[in-house]
Amino acid sequence: MRTPMDQKSSLSEIRERFDKDVERFSNLITGQQATMDAPLVMELITQAAKTATPHAKRILDVGCGAGNNTLKLLQMINPMDCDLVDLSEPMLERARQRISSYNKGRVRLFQDDIRTADLPKESYDVILAAMVLHHLRDDKDWEDTFRKLYQLTAPGGSIWIADFVSHENPSMQTIMWQRYGQYLESMGGAGYREKVFAYIDKEDSPRPVTYQLDLLRKVGFNEVEMLHKNSCFVAFGAIKRP
Repeated sequence: MRTPMDQKSSLSEIRERFDKDVERFSNLITGQQATMDAPLVMELITQAAKTATPHAKRILDVGCGAGNNTLKLLQMINPMDCDLVDLSEPMLERARQRISSYNKGRVRLFQDDIRTADLPKESYDVILAAMVLHHLRDDKDWEDTFRKLYQLTAPGGSIWIADFVSHENPSMQTIMWQRYGQYLESMGGAGYREKVFAYIDKEDSPRPVTYQLDLLRKVGFNEVEMLHKNSCFVAFGAIKRP
């Protein structure tokens, strides 16, 4: 990552990029093309949510995009009341349309950042956060956000995260970054690889999965689970036992 932290994309710049990509993100295959193992990861985090909290009644989808992950979970648990948080209003509206046509529960939209969204504490049986937390910045930002997610989780509830990560060891970072570059080239050639690398450098500030697992325990989650890792992409979660 070459861009200094204080020069990373602003929230408005991130929002504008996603405002323009609603159609692509409404399709799992094209929307998640830059994410390795996207269909498998979505299957894993939603299966884990159902297994950990089979009687879930209320879900929070952080950075919901067009609603793919909530829709997948609704195939397993339905109805549920769904609270959807995203910076992009067009994404939220598309998610509402898709989810409301399938779900018999209530759907509420919050056009906001999870760090500032006014949400009810200890209310969510399931929290999903897919490809969103890598936009957090310094250590305080990460810890404050994870602590808020813990506070929002209902006793007995669970949180499941799919995300883009870095690595603690520089040599491992180099190896995994090369693997990811090869994957991107296989999807769209060298030009596509450079395009994705450019917006990652400008927009993202990922942390190692080890850092995030430790942080989940630090803020109070009793049980932490690693579900999957391939190169720079992971799926993991935690349970808040009563």
